Parts: sequence; C-alpha cells; structure tokens
Amino acid sequence: MLRLLAAAPDGLGVADLGNALGLAKTTVHGILRTLHQVGFVEQDHSGAHYHLSDAFGRLGESYLDPNELRSRAINWADSLASRSGEVVRVGRLVEGKVVVVHHVFRPDDSDQDLDVGTTLPPHACALGKAVLAFDTSGAARPRKLEAFTTRTIVDPTRLAEELASVRAREWAAEFEEHTVELAGIAAPIRGLGGLVVGAVGLTGRIERICDSRLRHRPDLVSMVRATAEAIGRDLREDN
Repeated sequence: MLRLLAAAPDGLGVADLGNALGLAKTTVHGILRTLHQVGFVEQDHSGAHYHLSDAFGRLGESYLDPNELRSRAINWADSLASRSGEVVRVGRLVEGKVVVVHHVFRPDDSDQDLDVGTTLPPHACALGKAVLAFDTSGAARPRKLEAFTTRTIVDPTRLAEELASVRAREWAAEFEEHTVELAGIAAPIRGLGGLVVGAVGLTGRIERICDSRLRHRPDLVSMVRATAEAIGRDLREDN
C-alpha cells in the first residue's frame, strides 16, 4: 500500500487501493486508519484521497544507517561496475543533497578520485532524481534549481514532469545535466515497506552510456534496475 501511495503524488482513494491490492474497502480503510494514526499517511482536504505524509517522506533519510546501505550495496555495486565498465555510485538524500556513500571506480587504469562523502545536486543527476521522484511531499526538492550546464533542468514544472516520468518507469537518466559529455542512469533502492532509501547508478561518457541515437542503452538500464532491486532485497530480508 505504501508503495502504491509513493507512486501517486495526487493521492489514492480507498476504492483505488482496494482494486489494486485485491482487498475489501473495509480492510483498506482499517489499514489506512492505522497508517494515519502513526503519521505515515494524510488525507486531502476533501477526505477522499490519501497520500504519504511529509514525515514518512523523511524516513528515508533517517531510518537506515548509511553504513548499512553501503555494506549491503558493496558486492552488487562492484558487480555492476565490472559488467558495465563504468563508474558506479550509491547515494542517499540528506538535507536536500545526494551524499555518495559508496563509489566504485571504472575498471580501467585511468586516474580517478574517490567520491565517497561528496554531495551532488539532486535535480542535476540521475542518482538524485531516482530518489526525488518518490518524495511525494516535495519537501526534499531544492528550492533553487542551480544550472551546472546548459542542459540542467532549472524550471520547476519541467523537473516535476521529469520526476513523474521517473516514477512511471522506475529509473532516472541524466544527459550532460551536471557535467558536459557525461550521461548517467540510476534506479531507486527500496527498503522496508517499499520506502526509497537511496539509489544506485552509473555514469560515463555519452558514447558509452547512450546508443547512436543518444538514447540510454537498454542493457545498462536493465543492469542498474536489477542491481537496485538486489540491494533492496538484501535490505528488506535483513530487517
């Protein structure tokens, strides 16, 4: 139920949730009442729709220790870097910034700097958009959308449309939005209850991440999504 509500920023009604979950309206209403009592969901002004509360949206920043996220992600992220040949990062949203908690170098002999602990602007990178898309309260969205390149999304309406697309397809993309000549792909990592607690993604030169028509390569998208699901599965099984 929480996962359905996370994917519906405008909220869902009891009938919508019942149909999606195959549950009776009375059962759905009882679950919603409990979630409302603990502060996880709120009703809109009409009382007809429910949506996740701001407090629930902030749980992703606080309930999971970053060291636990990193420890669960290490093997999967290393494998993704090996198979894709690209830089892989795992990040989480903290106070409106993406903090890199794990970084795997591109598997070649080039000089590279370790990014663990650095921050990234969430609106300008795939890692950030993969998390922001599921912050239905909008509380974590940057108030000022700073431009880093000519392709950075700086219009709030356009960013909202981009995040809606991310929610629909369950992965995020970037194309020269933070750094010229680089592209990226990321997917959300879901912990208990479907709560998005971070994201895993890869970045590299456009000619390696995109095809000849400048579309993000489907094989890399599949790799990233499978990695995110594997990390999330480990988190859920161990909690």
